[in-house]
Amino acid sequence: MTAARRPRVVLVPTARPTFAVDVARERAAEARALLTELGAEVTGPADLVMTPEDLEAAAALPLADADLVVNVCASFSDASPALRLYGDLDQPVLLWSFREPGPVGDRLWLNSMCGANLFGHALVVHAGRTPRHVHGDPGEPAVREALVRALAGDLPEVPALPAEQRDRAELQPVQAALATLQGRRLGLVGEAPPGFTPSHYDGALLEKLLGIEVEQISVDDMFGKVAAVPEAERDTERASALAAQPSLAAVDQDQVGLSARVTSAMRSWRDDADLSGMAIRCWPEFPTSLGVCPCSSLSRLADAGTPTACERDVYGAITMMLLEALGAGTTYLVDTVDLDSEANVVRLWHCGAAATSLAADPAEATQSVHCNRKIGVAGNFPLRTGPVVMARLTEDPGTSGLRLLIASGESVPEPNRFQGNTAAVRLDTDAAAFVQGLVTGGFPHHTVLAWTDVRPALRTAADQLGIPVVEW
Repeated sequence: MTAARRPRVVLVPTARPTFAVDVARERAAEARALLTELGAEVTGPADLVMTPEDLEAAAALPLADADLVVNVCASFSDASPALRLYGDLDQPVLLWSFREPGPVGDRLWLNSMCGANLFGHALVVHAGRTPRHVHGDPGEPAVREALVRALAGDLPEVPALPAEQRDRAELQPVQAALATLQGRRLGLVGEAPPGFTPSHYDGALLEKLLGIEVEQISVDDMFGKVAAVPEAERDTERASALAAQPSLAAVDQDQVGLSARVTSAMRSWRDDADLSGMAIRCWPEFPTSLGVCPCSSLSRLADAGTPTACERDVYGAITMMLLEALGAGTTYLVDTVDLDSEANVVRLWHCGAAATSLAADPAEATQSVHCNRKIGVAGNFPLRTGPVVMARLTEDPGTSGLRLLIASGESVPEPNRFQGNTAAVRLDTDAAAFVQGLVTGGFPHHTVLAWTDVRPALRTAADQLGIPVVEW
């Protein structure tokens, strides 16, 4: 009798050097060992795929001949591997993300879930491919069970996106709010970071739908504006920031001064160009070339009423401007980074650009160093508790238009889970299904978090703009 053929698995572990590489490598090895234990013949890169050379080597693998292709999101990575390896792959790739292992208050060690989210967006929106997703560590029974089924050809299902229609607001106030966006200008600094597919946008569509124009300058031009800030103006801004955020006294003062220059330059550009919001390419050039992170500067502008988005996320910034027009007040752009299914909680986080007014306790809104870069200046405090709304304008796959994601829940009190700004949100829907929907539905890794319930107005605004609503 001929022995049954072992299922052939190609495992590709992707990661980024700015995260906890040793832990990512351990998790990837555990994932490979589990698949082997379950009877698979596992091939693929022996080490983490992190460089362009690593990626090209992985591209030579016989992915199309495998029974199962598994991309282990060993840590966060941009979406370049997703498009290079799987964009033309006829079979679905299984994205495997891990839980966050670090202690409370430490940086995100892996940011693995967010990496899977970004891969999903790239594959669905830019390649027309639908990935599958499993979340959890190799030792978890549910993960083991999901992999047993996947090896037998039964991949995790793709949940249907919710289609329920909910209450709408009165039309006239929403029309008036939308009218206030006509002629507004969004300032962009730099190009989209490589592999960050949600940072691409259609300027003509924005102008047609909302009447918002885009004013773009290069990173070098912004650095020129920073260099041109007079010392007296820098000193005035530094004194103002220290008065508002006394914890800045504990940060390297050269970086505090440079951060003050960045804030002043951005403020002057905002005023000179009549900008109503900003989307900034915040890395790698700011930390690597200028020697400072712009997070605290974005926070300062947000506290002054200007919506600011990092990673040059245009649609994220536009969502912030729309929410503000509808009465949401100050908002924050966040990643979905952690899932606690038992508590039905997702943790929403970004690395320190939240307005201090959004802190759980604004008097304790500490400013510190950036969690990964270890230079100043970035916020480090938990976000406000209470009812919240998540929203996001993003591409509608298969069309030339946009769709609107909405979710809701309650931000519950807990210590700042990850260095930067974190909110633990108990969702009004099933949290695990929400995460699956983000990844397999091709939604961006960024959503906008608001503390004022403007959902009825958002739905009416989407109707007026001809944008479908996907609401969990």
